[in-house]
Amino acid sequence: MNEKVADRSMSQTVRAQLALRDMVLSGQLRAGERISELQAVEITGVSRTPVRMALVRLEDEGLLQAIPSGGFMVKAFSERDILDSIELRGTMEGLAARFAAERGASARQLEPLKECLADIDLLVKQDPISVEAFSSYVSLNARFHALLNELSGSGPVMRQIDRVAALPFASPSAFVMAQSALPEAHQILMIAQDHHRIVVDAIENREGGRAEAVMREHARLAVRNLRLALRNRTHLELLPALALVTSAADK
Repeated sequence: MNEKVADRSMSQTVRAQLALRDMVLSGQLRAGERISELQAVEITGVSRTPVRMALVRLEDEGLLQAIPSGGFMVKAFSERDILDSIELRGTMEGLAARFAAERGASARQLEPLKECLADIDLLVKQDPISVEAFSSYVSLNARFHALLNELSGSGPVMRQIDRVAALPFASPSAFVMAQSALPEAHQILMIAQDHHRIVVDAIENREGGRAEAVMREHARLAVRNLRLALRNRTHLELLPALALVTSAADK
């Protein structure tokens, strides 16, 4: 019975966490806006104990900041915060790629990656690329990165990558939808897909250093996307959470 109660509480915590995170990243809760436990209970329909745990988790993720007087506040992010998170992801994904190359991956293990590459190829051949195609790219890109990380064969590395990718704006596809409205969109996707091909080739040929370097450089494409998106905020509906980010030019 106690286990069932614990499982139910955990399920409610996750439900509240996802609902509140979505409200922040969709722009419904703005930077600097305060949110109390009671407000969160009303918003999510979940009882206070799971809500309290959900708020603490979102603080750990960096989306919320605890207020000394009680409750939480939606956090704003500096451009440097996000750059550091992206660099950290690139470092961890580079390590995963190096492990995959040095430990060896069979043709059978590489097959899902190559199939994913082929599916992405069909999308990036479109010029111009539709918003719907960009949406499909987000899913395929997430799958490619997940498959690549699994090839590392390292539980600790995969767990750390999951933690890093949960940081605000640090995931591989964080700025893809905002990028879709930019003139440089097709060029950036072509470069990203070329990185995908090169890292698969490096892993197949057991070139650990090359695989690591490519993935670290690949993460830096997100830096380019961030800066382009911050300069062109006319399509905020594609990434409402961008309103949480302050660039150097805003200061």
